[in-house]
Amino acid sequence: MPTSQVLDELLRQLRPRVCQDADPDPQTLIDWLGRQLGAEIALVDRAGKVEVSTARLAPDILAGLQPVLTQLSSGQMAAAASQVGVVHVRCEALGRQVPRPVLVVGSPLPLTREALALASHIGAMIEVLRRVRQADDLALRYQQAATRLRLAVFTALMAGEVTLARRMTAGAVPPLLDAERLRIHLLRCPPSDRGRLIDAYQDASGYHGRGLMVRCPVYDHHLICLLPVDHDGDSVDGGLAAPLRSLVRDNPHYALGISAPVPLPATAQAYDQARHALAVAGHTPERVADYHGQPPLAGLLPRQQALAWARAFLEPIREAPRLTLDITSLALNFPRSGVARLLDISRNTVTAHLTRAQDALGLNLQDPRSRAELALALAITDLPPPDNNAVTEHLPTPAVDSLLSTEAAITWAHAFLQPLQPGTDRTVHQTLRAWIEAGTDAQRTAQTLGISRTTVRAHLRTAEQFLRRSLQTPGPGTHDLVHAFRIADRAP
Repeated sequence: MPTSQVLDELLRQLRPRVCQDADPDPQTLIDWLGRQLGAEIALVDRAGKVEVSTARLAPDILAGLQPVLTQLSSGQMAAAASQVGVVHVRCEALGRQVPRPVLVVGSPLPLTREALALASHIGAMIEVLRRVRQADDLALRYQQAATRLRLAVFTALMAGEVTLARRMTAGAVPPLLDAERLRIHLLRCPPSDRGRLIDAYQDASGYHGRGLMVRCPVYDHHLICLLPVDHDGDSVDGGLAAPLRSLVRDNPHYALGISAPVPLPATAQAYDQARHALAVAGHTPERVADYHGQPPLAGLLPRQQALAWARAFLEPIREAPRLTLDITSLALNFPRSGVARLLDISRNTVTAHLTRAQDALGLNLQDPRSRAELALALAITDLPPPDNNAVTEHLPTPAVDSLLSTEAAITWAHAFLQPLQPGTDRTVHQTLRAWIEAGTDAQRTAQTLGISRTTVRAHLRTAEQFLRRSLQTPGPGTHDLVHAFRIADRAP
């Protein structure tokens, strides 16, 4: 067969697998070469074992070639011709990395020059395909490592550990960490789109210009985008903010919640704000919403008295293992399955740690009121200490209700609940009350009110729009609602 026809036939062998984005199989090439040459072929790998071969290759042929194969694999020779019995054998080492694989061709008749050239071409092709596959594997491992590093940086920022985030990047510090403040853009999109979007905006360093895009480890449909801002609160990410808005405009299944600018150590606060904004965005025609909320309740309470209460409240778990404290804190903001995924532990382990914490505290962490009280205590202890910290140690421990009876707390609660005051749909207010009493269980709420669970969820969505808070997932939105009702019920 003329050389051009042989090459056309070879391309026909390769084209179907390439079109299917599959690696060409060395076995396919070896079998095709054997048919073309009327010979038996073997590919001996770097360890000296047969990787693939034609069906009728006699084992004793390779056994008689062991000294030659060793020399070829070690780089002492590039090719060798030999004869084992009546079989004419041609061996050629592939590639340059020692030890090298070896292509062995055995034929009852001496091979022509054209046959030898074709065998050499096929050997070179196999080696090229092997390198391409290795390059693909390396690229995949790089992407996986970059993904883990971005998540680690985000996790450190969520814990307020900016220095730790810098240290764990081992000299390749993302530009985001040089900023003083950031916003979080929380994009809701189909889970399958997240990887594509991350790759589209990723630069050679594995980051996203001056920003950072991270798959949410808890919610599969969330893409977390951290963007630095300047002193005026405008984005300086160099091109991510505008494309994110464009993505939402062009995709009806997308929505975007944007936090207020915060210092880097307050990344967790920005994330909560973005979650609230995202809950609102889903109810707007543009499907984009900026966070417009009040200051957190914890920062409005009398600082020294609040810290005295919080420390006394948390005293039973002060000596608990660090993992127990971390799990307890995370479980106030995410479902237990999400905490398990985030920490790469089982749900049973999460439950065991939460049981230890709630038993020590004397709480029922299934009750949203207990969860809200614990979240408030943790938020207070996370604030910077008061100036006169020594005095705090000698203050009597106040009751939480006295803290929540201050003028600042009452003003906060009234402002929080104002969108639900007369003039709005009172059924939403009633549903929220019943929903809290039912432990935020929509089915139990529906039974209590004599309505459907679908109606309960519709009322919750309406409340999210009124209050500009996320309520249908565990987190600070529900805690704020509990505190607001508690304060309003006791206010004069």
